[in-house]
Amino acid sequence: MRYLKPLMDQNFLEYASYVIKDRAIPDILDGLKPVQRRILHTMKEMDDGKFCKVANIVGDTMKLHPHGDSSIGSALIVMANKEYFIEKQGNFGNLLTGDPASASRYIEARLTPLAKEVLFNSELTEYTDSYDGRNKEPVILPSKLPVSLLFGAEGIAVGMSTKILPHNFNEVIDAQIAYLKNKPFTLFPDFINGGLLDIENYEDGLGKVRVRAKIDISDEKILTIKELPFGVTTESLIQSIQDAVNKGKLKLSSIDDFTAENVEIELRATRGTNSEKLLKMLYAFTQCEISISVNMLLIQGNHPVQLSVREVLEKNTLRLRDLLKSELLLSLEQNKRKWHIKRMEMYFIGERIYQKLELCDSYEEAIEIVKKDMLQIESVLPFSVDLEDIEKLLNIQIKRISRYDQKESQKELDKLKVTISSLNKSLKDVVSFTIDYLEKIKEKFGRNYPRRTILKRFDEIRVQDLAEKKKVVWDRREGFLGLNVKSGSSSFYCSTYDKIIVIRKDGSYQVIRVPEKQFIGKNAIIVEKLNSEKIHNIVYWEGTSKVCYAKRFRLEKFILDREYNLFPLKKGAKILHISEGSGVQLEISFVRTPRIRKSSDIYNLDDLAIKGIQARGNKVSSKSVQGVKIFSEKIQPQPFIFEEQNN
Repeated sequence: MRYLKPLMDQNFLEYASYVIKDRAIPDILDGLKPVQRRILHTMKEMDDGKFCKVANIVGDTMKLHPHGDSSIGSALIVMANKEYFIEKQGNFGNLLTGDPASASRYIEARLTPLAKEVLFNSELTEYTDSYDGRNKEPVILPSKLPVSLLFGAEGIAVGMSTKILPHNFNEVIDAQIAYLKNKPFTLFPDFINGGLLDIENYEDGLGKVRVRAKIDISDEKILTIKELPFGVTTESLIQSIQDAVNKGKLKLSSIDDFTAENVEIELRATRGTNSEKLLKMLYAFTQCEISISVNMLLIQGNHPVQLSVREVLEKNTLRLRDLLKSELLLSLEQNKRKWHIKRMEMYFIGERIYQKLELCDSYEEAIEIVKKDMLQIESVLPFSVDLEDIEKLLNIQIKRISRYDQKESQKELDKLKVTISSLNKSLKDVVSFTIDYLEKIKEKFGRNYPRRTILKRFDEIRVQDLAEKKKVVWDRREGFLGLNVKSGSSSFYCSTYDKIIVIRKDGSYQVIRVPEKQFIGKNAIIVEKLNSEKIHNIVYWEGTSKVCYAKRFRLEKFILDREYNLFPLKKGAKILHISEGSGVQLEISFVRTPRIRKSSDIYNLDDLAIKGIQARGNKVSSKSVQGVKIFSEKIQPQPFIFEEQNN
């Protein structure tokens, strides 16, 4: 066993690490999970401008991804439905209705122009061996956009999970430009299926958001759902509405689904139902409103890290700047190399150096002759003359030499010089070049990605306020309470979401749900709907000594149906007075003794501090108390007052 535990610990750690880094959590640099990266790389390798069968893409991706065709096909369909990098042809499912996609052999896909523009550069990509060592796959794609913010992500790993909401393409680019210009920016989610979004509790990629369906009130009786909350389908939404109807939470005469290209669910209210109230009830009791908790967890530096939207955008924008700088340096190197060889060709042909090769007896001698002549112009060349350059000159065909145009060659050199100058200028101010690049990307592709979700502050809807109020009857004589109690001495109205407090003469109390019919005892003195904001006043005998205490408290914490005590239950302990609110003054009468000078006193309960319900309270007097009664000239009207006097 002592050898087994370290082995299990190590194996579990390796498994957890693999799931976190290689399956569930996207990387901050390209915003992709490994399966997504492998799919896009495979599609780039297969790309010929035509649509490819998804089954073929899946098959080729399996050379890199060791988890089977099902996971690859599902990931490809999810990416295609995000409408950024994969253009689809055929039935890829329906995000609105939740209908699945057709089998991969029936549907086709190819890379979008945006994907080709921003995702790939083989010269700047680091590759590693695939799982079986037969192929190479990219470690990270050189993505020029913060894909994690555009795509969003959801994944469950070992001991952690990620939930990143998608953002708008144009707003992300605007935020990147603002960051490069040292200007403030804010980013909020945007969902492809529209809806309404409340970001009051959204904290830069953390916290939570509330999302609502867009519902139009056609007339007094008809409500039409036009857009869905993020992650909700028409099927699940209708089911939630039907469940609410079945439970009696709302009333509808019909539910009709006319959804086709756009969402259209028509709800017809029953007679006498107010459409505005029905709208609130839909948001309160159905999936017309949902709350989404956000957790932006990404792989950074080979470790899972919780980040904010700002941190992700800043990291990706700086990476874009570095990628563009690397591309500029690479392009500068390539153009200088072209100018270098063109200038050597011009000299080699224009000065007829090739004619000297007729006198050479060997290849080595030819190399030496050409090298000697090329050294005369080496000072104007960007690179030193090497063997590879000379071999290129020696490989020029006679046919090309005979057609060589000196003026045309000079024009090409001048064009290359202009390009080199432009690249050097861009390298001097890479930030401005990056801003120009982002503006061009936005101008080229931005019109395809308008904001679909409307930002709006939602009013708080309390289900307690919308739920139907029913009459609760309290039969004091028999000790029963509930909706089905036929008659009683008092009654009040509650919804099924309310709680009821029951306080008894001996100082015990309970908080219960609204019952159909429940025996609460014949010694109950207070039965009412619970309000945790109310201030209660109580005066009680501690025991047989008739020492009296008073306190004020709120009833805020409790466990349903559990019995509690307002004060320690000793022999002789008893409630003398209980009320609620402020302005209560009591006349305290004392036990008469031979030496007592004052038989009563006025006690103002407002002088007491509000304490916890378990507090003992303040001693009313050092004298034994006979009883209490309301000092009626000072008291304000109270919802309830109970007092008992012992003579």
